[in-house]
Amino acid sequence: QVHLVESGGGLVQAGGSLRLSCAASGRAFSTITMGWFRQAPGAERESVANISRSGGTTYYADFVKGRFTISRDNAKNTVYLQMEALKPEDTAVYYCNADVRDLTGRRDYWGQGTQVTVSS
Repeated sequence: QVHLVESGGGLVQAGGSLRLSCAASGRAFSTITMGWFRQAPGAERESVANISRSGGTTYYADFVKGRFTISRDNAKNTVYLQMEALKPEDTAVYYCNADVRDLTGRRDYWGQGTQVTVSS
């Protein structure tokens, strides 16, 4: 079982920045691939970025490349999403994801989400 708690969302003007944090507990954090997803009203949840267990490999969706940076601190059991040059279309609920894979299979865990609203 993995428990995730996001923080850092809010209202920001277009062009502004926000930093999301996700604190994890319940399992050795360094064994988990972590990611951020988002879901806008009326849209499906989509992947934004993910980061490997060591932090050495990252993936970004095309629509955030060059603007968002995912990072993790395994000593603090926390993953971050630094968001720069925000656009109104980035408005969504952002969810932290833990992708757990072990001998028993694969399981996804989700946080409760944090709202990001970008005004034009």
